[in-house]
Amino acid sequence: MKKKLVSTILAATAVGSMLVTGVSAEEAKTYNIGICQLVQHVALDAATEGFKDALTDKFGDAVNFDEQNAQGDSNTCSTIINGFVSNGVDLILANATPALQAAQAGTAEIPILGTSVTEYGVALGLKDFDGTVGGNISGTSDLAPLDQQAAMLNELFPDAKTVGLLYCSAEPNSQYQVDTVKAALEELGYTCEYYAFSDSNDLSSVTTTAASESDVIYVPTDNTVASNTEIINNICLPEKVPVITGEEGICAGCGVATLSISYYDLGYATGEMAVRILADGEDISTMPVEYAPNFTKEYNAEICEELGITVPDDYVAIGAEAEDTTEASTEAATEAVTEAVTE
Repeated sequence: MKKKLVSTILAATAVGSMLVTGVSAEEAKTYNIGICQLVQHVALDAATEGFKDALTDKFGDAVNFDEQNAQGDSNTCSTIINGFVSNGVDLILANATPALQAAQAGTAEIPILGTSVTEYGVALGLKDFDGTVGGNISGTSDLAPLDQQAAMLNELFPDAKTVGLLYCSAEPNSQYQVDTVKAALEELGYTCEYYAFSDSNDLSSVTTTAASESDVIYVPTDNTVASNTEIINNICLPEKVPVITGEEGICAGCGVATLSISYYDLGYATGEMAVRILADGEDISTMPVEYAPNFTKEYNAEICEELGITVPDDYVAIGAEAEDTTEASTEAATEAVTEAVTE
């Protein structure tokens, strides 16, 4: 009885303290978030960063991240997710399709948000997917308009005849993308061939074959490719075979052009969804998958110059925006110092 009385007094004291300081019970809560990222590369790293920034902007120090990388191994994704479930995290971020699949198998209770996932219906094996997964899963998609990517290829290489579709057969969303792009390209008159590799071990040999048989190569948003762009570039560039890619990070490594999204912004949007679930009590089962609102035509200036490719004026050089921001910041800092010295 005495222990119960002491506990009651302590609880009342804690509540009273929060009332005195103006801190609500919700504001005093600390949120524990598990982040499972499939592999380290530019796009996924940016999505994770954006996600964390959105939650930190809202909760400050009242959010803890258990960030783990599966190093490209789907089995490791399962191990990571099981650890999150055992620790009772408040929410899981699954960054890339295998991470989302592992999370789906690992828990039906903890809210799961995916990001850098191209098509949720394909990734999760859903029939008649209408945009809302239901249950404890939602998130954001990195799907860019595939018909517009096909149109970009046609805009840059109207005289090409054959297009090689290079992708990892172990990634279902890569298969979905090349199937869709193939149909669009064939409508434009191109002959398309699949060049599938199972993992990074046979990427070099498959790419070599694709480069020898194709006028242009198309690569979707593919995690295995994203981690091995140097292999593709070292084969395709000497052969003078241009590569159109599904996202900016891959294009920076081996492509000439892409119609891409900002993965940081995509991750930030995912973080905002997490805030609505954790702070506002929004029901994740009713939250539709969200898509990037903006797409940018980008080109790799170095590779384009080496291949003698001139892009239209509405294309932006990869890294140009960051350089402009840095220059603007430098100019502003210089002006501030000059004014201070003058004063």
